[in-house]
Amino acid sequence: MSARELLVLGTSSAVPTPRRNHNGYFLRFDTHGILLDPGEGTQLQMRRAGLTAHDITRICLTHFHGDHCLGLPGVIQRIARDGVPHTVHAAFPADGAHYWRRLRNATAFTDTADIREHPLTGDTAQPAGETDLHIQARALHHSITCYGYRFAEPDGWSLQPRLLAHHGISGPAAGELKRRGHVTTPDGRRVHLHECAVPRRGQVVAFILDTAPCPAAEELARGADLAVIESTYLHSEHALARAYGHLTAAQAGAIAARAGAATLVLTHFSERYEPGDDARFRDEAATAFTGDIVVASDLQRIALPKRRR
Repeated sequence: MSARELLVLGTSSAVPTPRRNHNGYFLRFDTHGILLDPGEGTQLQMRRAGLTAHDITRICLTHFHGDHCLGLPGVIQRIARDGVPHTVHAAFPADGAHYWRRLRNATAFTDTADIREHPLTGDTAQPAGETDLHIQARALHHSITCYGYRFAEPDGWSLQPRLLAHHGISGPAAGELKRRGHVTTPDGRRVHLHECAVPRRGQVVAFILDTAPCPAAEELARGADLAVIESTYLHSEHALARAYGHLTAAQAGAIAARAGAATLVLTHFSERYEPGDDARFRDEAATAFTGDIVVASDLQRIALPKRRR
């Protein structure tokens, strides 16, 4: 199993359908397990995907429309019931804190869950996170306060065997070189990391759900290896998209293209569409975006693309 992958738990918008559950996305990124927008049915979808409450290290809510958060009570109660020992960080729009409290305590249960809250305010916010994964939230343009998320691995270095051999570095010394940035060889020479390595670009994943076209969406997706972007409607319903603060597939493709994303994942589809319409979403997005396009389906696993140099 890939250590870096997106598990799609649900791909519908306001109304679930027999083949599309409410929203739900689980980003596995090394030691991080990030659950985004758990809609209704998320517990069951997690079970089908082979996920447990122990896999969750962070919950991120974009906003408080029901299809993005009504699965939260069950998820938190499952974290408590299963005795998850670690802290789970939770980010959500601060002006929806009253909804958060209601969902957090929706029913009677023995609450042992260690949830650390990170309310988001302003146009740009950075929920407290770990040094090996930078998290940025940006306010999008929707009918209520809504944030998109960008998860970025810090840039690093890739050791080059040829250069290591040239400097006589091998074994534990190579690991020390990468950790400390320099190492002293047996003959007394100090060798620096840049002499034996090439820059390695950190991987980036962006989630842009429920928004009209806006600059923040493009900034979140800038250079992303994987950009998950809502495409609630096809162009034939562009007036509905504009009225409700959503995107068409073509608009999602245009955002990914302008941002220079590598792979575009389309999701959050209106219940009006049938299985035969999936190709239309891909085709419309492709009018603007020439990279890889995935029309997401429930319980799909999407490995992060190979690093771009």
